[in-house]
Amino acid sequence: MHMSTESLLVILVVGVVAGWLAGQIARGAGFGIIGDLIIGIVGAFIGSWLLPQLKIHLGSGIVAAIVNATIGALILLLIISLLRGGGGRWGRRW
Repeated sequence: MHMSTESLLVILVVGVVAGWLAGQIARGAGFGIIGDLIIGIVGAFIGSWLLPQLKIHLGSGIVAAIVNATIGALILLLIISLLRGGGGRWGRRW
C-alpha cells in the first residue's frame, strides 16, 4: 500500500477531529488533547482499513473522511472497553 505525504497528513488531521468527536460521543467530555489525538489517529487508520474491507464506502471528501475516522475511533474505544473488562460508562452503554 503506497500512501503519499499529503494523504498521510489528511489522515492525521482528520484523525484529530475524529478523536475529539469520538470522545464527545463516548464520554461526553473527550479524553484531553493528547488522548483525542492518539485515539483519532489510530481510529483513522482503523476506519480507512476496516470499512473498505467490509465493502462500505461513505463517499469522498473531508466530511466522509471524518465520519470514516470517527467510526474507526469508536471501534477502537469499544475494543479498549472490552479489554478493560467493560468498566465505566462504555461498559454500560455497549
